[in-house]
Amino acid sequence: MSSYFTDLAQQYIDGEWRPGTGSWDIIDFNPYDGEKLASITIATVDEVDEAYQAAARAQKKWAATNPYARRAVFEKALRIIEDREQEIAEVIVAELGGTFLKAGFELHLVKEFLREAIHLALRPQGKIIPSPVDGKENRVYTVPVGVVGVISPFNFPLLLSLKSVAPALALGNGVVLKPHQNTPIVGGSLVAKIFEDAGLPGGLLNVVITDIAEIGDAFIEHPIPKVISFTGSDKVGRHVATVCASHFKRAVLELGGNSALVVLDDADIDYAVDAAVFSRYVHQGQVCMAANRVLVDRAIADEFTEKFVTKVKSLKVGDPRDPQTVIGPVINSQQADALSGVVEQAIAEGATALVHGTTTDNLVAPSVLTDLPADSDLLRQEVFGPVAFLITFDGEEEAVALVNDTPYGLSGAVHTGDIERGVNFAKQIDTGMFHVNDGTVHDEPIVPFGGEKSSGLGRLNGESMLDAFTSLKWISVQHGRSGFPF
Repeated sequence: MSSYFTDLAQQYIDGEWRPGTGSWDIIDFNPYDGEKLASITIATVDEVDEAYQAAARAQKKWAATNPYARRAVFEKALRIIEDREQEIAEVIVAELGGTFLKAGFELHLVKEFLREAIHLALRPQGKIIPSPVDGKENRVYTVPVGVVGVISPFNFPLLLSLKSVAPALALGNGVVLKPHQNTPIVGGSLVAKIFEDAGLPGGLLNVVITDIAEIGDAFIEHPIPKVISFTGSDKVGRHVATVCASHFKRAVLELGGNSALVVLDDADIDYAVDAAVFSRYVHQGQVCMAANRVLVDRAIADEFTEKFVTKVKSLKVGDPRDPQTVIGPVINSQQADALSGVVEQAIAEGATALVHGTTTDNLVAPSVLTDLPADSDLLRQEVFGPVAFLITFDGEEEAVALVNDTPYGLSGAVHTGDIERGVNFAKQIDTGMFHVNDGTVHDEPIVPFGGEKSSGLGRLNGESMLDAFTSLKWISVQHGRSGFPF
């Protein structure tokens, strides 16, 4: 495993591994024990430019390559991941502080999305559209946008990098990837290594490991990329969207959430408890789709709360390398401090802590809070960690109003004994995704993934990848002679 953090602690530009030329290093730490994993000299604005220039040079030939030949690269990338799965899982655990359960979950999805990328290479199709002009043939071609800039987050860095990188490449584009500073290997250089070993031509995929303190907005302002695919917070996403709009770029934004899991009065309570605990505490709650809020009908609130609290208390907190651990560390000390602050603020506002988790270094034990005042800002913001807010309601109408009372609209779930009641409930929620009798954390390769309101712009997955990473080009052919008024 250590070889990943030594061999891959570099920039990958124009098919070459090389150090950055910045004046300082990004230090990659294990969030559980503080071990220094790697030191990476950052990329400068000049290297961002070199990466984009390389992608633009390589893209034309790649776009002209037979899509069946392009497809073979993704088939090999999939085999590489399957062959190295245990090693990659260990790297995920070390760099992210995720458990092996989480690593397995992420790698499962990575393989599914690569399988979809294999098919995506053959998906673009042209059309011939009728014309009101005699002898006119209207051809509409689906073409690559050219070069795509991808900015990925720290929570599922391999998946959320590949989720944009692989489709963009499969559809004939070049890519420059900027991973999060806390996960430069799993989210960045590991992706480059997989595709390099899979035979992707040099220059098509470039990875720049850097920081906005060094490059400012250069990554998104650069004139070459036509699309910026960003996954992260709504605050940063708002800035990315603004810069993209001012430069006439397409922005695909997968942003934060404040999802709710709703338990109606006819729900299977034991099943709903299991779904709610997973939905809130998977990967320490560092998931955009996580159920920040758990809403329970007052008629069953006592039984649900007792069982929910009991299960949360049973979750083992500790070393993510221990197979029994469910809650590992959050990504860094700033995140840990912020989460402690959320719990203390809630209690100061009058909330009751049914479970009051302690914080030790980056280990934040689960908390369950109830009786938070209805006007608390905490109920309307994303809490990226193992803190659950339990809220009671009286009837579906109140539940719908509570779920929608947030600036976000990413995911959610409802539990009920009546499927159609659940579907009707889901239709009333202002969100991009909603699940009946399941958890809030789901992603599949061919369903449209994305949010409403402050949770993002656009969709990814399946046919939505064509909308994200291709453009339509109209070429008309006049058979015979056209008539002109002068």
